[in-house]
Amino acid sequence: MPASYRFTVHGRVQGVYFRQSTADEATRLGVEGWVRNCADGSVEGVAAGPAEALERLREWLCHGPPAARVDDLAWSATESPPPGRGFRVLR
Repeated sequence: MPASYRFTVHGRVQGVYFRQSTADEATRLGVEGWVRNCADGSVEGVAAGPAEALERLREWLCHGPPAARVDDLAWSATESPPPGRGFRVLR
């Protein structure tokens, strides 16, 4: 059974292609979910999939794409898996 996690990334994570890069990486890993910008400048999302793929996504989120600077990653298990299939960028 796939696990599901909610994450929030703080730092320079908006305006640096973070959401789309996260979706690309999640899709490559076979992870489903969503990602969106928050009003406070952070990025949040939900990811569900096999434990190994989720661990790789978590590791990737610790640095993000080249132009990003990740200061903090909050990563916590959730009972609410993302709806639908695939990994989406929300507005």
